[in-house]
Amino acid sequence: MTKADIGVYGLGTMGSALALNLAEQGFDVAVSNREPEWIPEFVKEAGALAAQIHPSETLQDFVAALKAPRVVLFLIPSGAPMDQMIDQISPLLAEGDTIIDAGNADFNDTRRRAAALEAQGLHFVGMGVSGGEEGARHGPSMMVGGTPHSWSRLRPMAEAIAAKFEGTPCVAHLGSDGAGHFVKTVHNGIEYADMQAIAEIYGLLRDGGGWEAPRIAGVFERWNAGPLQSYLVDITAQALQAVDPQTGLPVVDVIEDRAGQKGTGRWTVIEALKLGQSASGIEAAVGARGWSSDKALRLAASDILGAGTQHYDKPSLDDMEQAFVAVRILAHAQGFAVMQAASEEFDWALDLARVAEIWRAGCIIRSALLDDLAEAIRSKPPQGALVLAPDIAARLNAAIPALRRVVASAVLAGLPVPVMSASLTWYDSLRHARGTANLIQAQRDFFGRHGFLRVDKPGAHHGPWAES
Repeated sequence: MTKADIGVYGLGTMGSALALNLAEQGFDVAVSNREPEWIPEFVKEAGALAAQIHPSETLQDFVAALKAPRVVLFLIPSGAPMDQMIDQISPLLAEGDTIIDAGNADFNDTRRRAAALEAQGLHFVGMGVSGGEEGARHGPSMMVGGTPHSWSRLRPMAEAIAAKFEGTPCVAHLGSDGAGHFVKTVHNGIEYADMQAIAEIYGLLRDGGGWEAPRIAGVFERWNAGPLQSYLVDITAQALQAVDPQTGLPVVDVIEDRAGQKGTGRWTVIEALKLGQSASGIEAAVGARGWSSDKALRLAASDILGAGTQHYDKPSLDDMEQAFVAVRILAHAQGFAVMQAASEEFDWALDLARVAEIWRAGCIIRSALLDDLAEAIRSKPPQGALVLAPDIAARLNAAIPALRRVVASAVLAGLPVPVMSASLTWYDSLRHARGTANLIQAQRDFFGRHGFLRVDKPGAHHGPWAES
């Protein structure tokens, strides 16, 4: 009996898609699922690919169907379910076998699991997968963390099923333990900011300009042919053109304005704060999703605080386009700064240029900008800051005046632009060699004797507060 190259446990949307992708690339795939009744239906839907599929209803049979050293890929809910599955399957595995968590997991959990399994002679991989169901089935972008041994076993299969950008697989081994899951988390944080920026521009055109959805769709369609070309801009144009068959209205006009989230954007902000980094644009996007869910409060506030807008001095579409260019650059710059700080903190040696490259196809934030970012990172900009790379700084210098005009007109009209305004404030904070934190240090020393550094002599000092 032919042994399988890899096992996929979890036949939900993503697990099924990845299993079929692997089978289509010629690999034998063992499959199993917590609800065994799902398995025959999956094999039936596999059609001609069923010859590559090896179904098992029990974990014992599932493990027995795999070539040694075994590679087992899980696509199940993160958290406690993953810990439970590790406890169940690890006694059935042997030294040198690899367990892969391909879900959206907290990288702290991944690091903990990798350390625990290393003590048992097993390898644990945290693999971020981006691209949704379509990507998983036909070519995702994948971010892999783990040992060199686990990567050597996984690499041929991962490169075969990954999205390709000009023939290059959009997958890479990024570092040990939680590196892959951390990079995927930040990817999702950038995704939050990009989506919110798009929504803000939509809001300015809808609420400030009085434009209908199909007309706004035309703007995004044109932008997608230029420097803003990206998957998210493309699908935005398509979504805005879609018509609801029940009402004949644009679909977006019948969707309630409450945005969901699964936690990765929030994790990005939490880890940025732990690392002493600013992810203010991403934080603004996470906050916007949060308050979108409080519909009852917003309805009450619109009555008490007043709905509608003040006079709106409409910015040009060219200004909006350039404002979006600036915000997109700044969101990526914040994300890459967070990843660099994590790389140093956890000794991952992340190749951030390669990260940008594996995001060029297959993933949700794929865009024309990523090639430029990879080149800018390789130019080794001052302080390692992406915004200080000559080409990126020049693009920002050209685009920031438009961002100022768009934000100013929105603020004066009472139209919310949280990501645009937060991004602009971060940019302006960077430009000031002398900030205002000296006053904060004076305050801290005044009430708590925390001490401060002086500009004219070394060492810690205190102010003359007790004398006044």
